[in-house]
Amino acid sequence: MPASRTVFAAAHVVADPNADNAPGAPSAVDWDATLAFRHRLWSLGLGIADAMDTAQRGMGLDWAATQELIRRSGAEARAVGGLLCCGVGTDQLVANGPATGASALADIVAAYEQQLEVVEQAGAQPVLMCSRALAAGARGADDYADVYARVIGQASSPVILHWLGDMFDPALRGYWGGADLDGATESVLAIINEHAAKIDGIKVSLLDADREIALRRRLPRGVRLYTGDDFNFPELVAGDEHGFSHALLGIFDPLATQAAQAFALLDAGDVAGFRGVLDPLVPLARHIFAAPTQFYKTGVVFLAYLSGYQDHFTMLGGQEAGRDREHLAKLYEMAVAGGILPDAEVAAARFKGYCGD
Repeated sequence: MPASRTVFAAAHVVADPNADNAPGAPSAVDWDATLAFRHRLWSLGLGIADAMDTAQRGMGLDWAATQELIRRSGAEARAVGGLLCCGVGTDQLVANGPATGASALADIVAAYEQQLEVVEQAGAQPVLMCSRALAAGARGADDYADVYARVIGQASSPVILHWLGDMFDPALRGYWGGADLDGATESVLAIINEHAAKIDGIKVSLLDADREIALRRRLPRGVRLYTGDDFNFPELVAGDEHGFSHALLGIFDPLATQAAQAFALLDAGDVAGFRGVLDPLVPLARHIFAAPTQFYKTGVVFLAYLSGYQDHFTMLGGQEAGRDREHLAKLYEMAVAGGILPDAEVAAARFKGYCGD
């Protein structure tokens, strides 16, 4: 594992290509391929963030399969001594959330607590994911403070909070109860300051480097900022004279090899070398995460297919249709130019087959 930073790659799941992967169908996961990919990430020295949005939480991965994923990944992590955190959410509730009110908040807390128990029993560090139900049902910042206080209080070890911007999930608009991002920042900082002893850090995915740096500088001592900014990650992880961000990134799924190389350089004190490996890949990352950003998973899985880490380009919920051919063709060209595909001939043949040539 890197010594200079705590690094999690948010990992995708591999669908069973022989199952019904239509939208709304029960999740059918190829467990062997999914876990083999996780072993690859651990072998490179990276931690894994599992059952997160990269694993299609809320976009194809249902709660039944999520529980199985957490349990299986937890067992594999224990077997190899791999670093693992897992998402704790409320997606077993109805998609649009319960009605506003005290009883609704109690339902949300109970859903969080159920998932927290699954994650802790698996031996993984909990990541308290943003809740669509809470975003729909909360009346303001006080409701967020109440829910998070109750859930954090149930955790047996420090948790990672999760701030996923609405570019990743439009249903999360207005999260933390602030009227705008400045108000949201004050709300989440109040929660962090109140419970700092039980919070390891906060994962921020707002695609706004300046806002992340400003938040990072205001965190209590001992609370980490885990960047989830796939647009600006090299500069945020490298840091400045006031500090740096750790990493919990979906882009480290397709760029795992390059990330491992870069962190080896950073551990040796070679910041320029770290930036030299990752900076040239930022345009590729920005293309994968281009608007509509929630469909970035399609590009992640497409690269896994081109790289030979799975033998098909099929996703849960039919999400392989989330990007058009023009987008994926450009991604292939950028991946070739960036040298991230381990076998150029395999990738070329698979891309040609995808295009129907």
